[in-house]
Amino acid sequence: MLTSDWTQIHTHILQMEEKGLVTRTFRRLDPARRQVVIDAILEEAVEKGPASINIKEVARRAGVSIGSLYMYFNNRDGLLTFATELCARFMVDMFESIGPMLADMPLRDGLMMYLTGGIEWSRTMTGLIAFFARAAYQGDPALGDQMVRPIANSMRQTIKDMLTQAIARGEVREDIDLEATTRIIHALTIVVGDAQLLPYLNTYFQVIGEDVPPERTLDAMLDMVLSGIGAQKRKGRR
Repeated sequence: MLTSDWTQIHTHILQMEEKGLVTRTFRRLDPARRQVVIDAILEEAVEKGPASINIKEVARRAGVSIGSLYMYFNNRDGLLTFATELCARFMVDMFESIGPMLADMPLRDGLMMYLTGGIEWSRTMTGLIAFFARAAYQGDPALGDQMVRPIANSMRQTIKDMLTQAIARGEVREDIDLEATTRIIHALTIVVGDAQLLPYLNTYFQVIGEDVPPERTLDAMLDMVLSGIGAQKRKGRR
C-alpha cells in the first residue's frame, strides 16, 4: 500500500479536515478502513492524475459505495481537491523521509541517488508525475500554490541539506553561497531528470541524444558541480 510507511498520515487528515477537505465522518473511520480509502485515491491518482480520478473506480478499489465517498468528501470537487493535496503531501513526505540518508552520503553519491532513484520512482507514478508536470509547466496558479510549490520546496531543501552536510564533512568549500548554489543544483537536477521522464522537454533541453545517454549527461553534470564547489580540485573520476 502506498501509505504503509506514511507516518504522518493521521496528522495530514486532521489538518485537511480543518481546511474542509474531508469530513469528520472520514476522520472517524476505523484507521484500517480509512487507509484503504486513501490508498484507493492515491492509486487512482498515480495512475490517471488527480484531476482525472474516476469516482466509481475509487469506490471499487476501496470496496465502498459512491454514496459513502460523498459522505467523506461532500462532492466530487472536494474529493479531487483532497486528492491533489494528498498527492502533494505524499511526495513531500517521500523527500523528507529519504533526505537524511542522502545527506549522510558523499555528495556525489547522494546527488547520483537523488536523481537516478527519483527517476526510477517517478516511472512507477506515471499518472501522478504527468499531472505534476502539467501543473509545473503550464502555470496554473492554484495548482502552483497547492501542489508545485510545496513539492519543489521540499526538493530544494533536500539539496540544501546534502550541501550543508558536505560542507561539514569538508567536501565542499565553506565560502560558497549556499542558498544560490542550492537553487542552481536544484534547477540542474530538474532539467536532467525531467528530460528523461518527459521526452517532449528533451526536444528543447537537448539533455540526452542517440550518442549521449543519460548516464553520460549525469556524470558530466556531477563533474561540473563538484569541480565548481569542491573543497579540493578533483584529480580524476571516482
